[in-house]
Amino acid sequence: MKRNSAILFAAIVLTCTSLAAAAADEKPVIPDDRFVYCTVCHGVQVGGNANLGAPRISGLSAWYVEQQLTAFSRGWRGTHEDDRGGQEMRPMAAILTPAEIERAARYVDAVESPPAEVTLDGDARHGEILYGSCAACHGVRAEGNAALGSPPLAGLNDWYLLTQLEHFKSGIRGTSPDDTFGQQMQAAVTVLNDEQAMQDVVRYITTLGNDER
Repeated sequence: MKRNSAILFAAIVLTCTSLAAAAADEKPVIPDDRFVYCTVCHGVQVGGNANLGAPRISGLSAWYVEQQLTAFSRGWRGTHEDDRGGQEMRPMAAILTPAEIERAARYVDAVESPPAEVTLDGDARHGEILYGSCAACHGVRAEGNAALGSPPLAGLNDWYLLTQLEHFKSGIRGTSPDDTFGQQMQAAVTVLNDEQAMQDVVRYITTLGNDER
């Protein structure tokens, strides 16, 4: 039964919709029909589904998606009992081969969706000050830096960003000795003294990549 379920899941996970491909006509089109299962949780065009705790991931850099799927599949991420979202992602990533992870990453990078809505309150001006240390790795406009292993942050769901900061700060994420970048983030969040500081910096990040200031 478990084997049949795994085969069924793999068959679904490895399918991509023509709608998603059409939405990405300015980017490389994925050649095979794979990865539609991502949309079950992450939404149409992987634009996110807050009700399921699944963030917007469309347009994330392929290298970062591949890095995180690998982290899930190898148990570097998603093993903590309090990481509900991570625990759901880990078995999904675990059944993928390295080649399938690479193709999934290319798919996510190729799909586009509307920017995430702002849902959290916070002091963006204070957050801008706090973000100064974040910019060294994630970029002035939160555009990311592949050379430093730092993903883009602009355009991600604010509730997801806040959750990840909380996870790094509490040790839910980034504790694996194999997760070098996670350990770096654990050290970086020490400058955020409390929940309000985290909300403020996230609120500032939501102003990047758009005209709101």
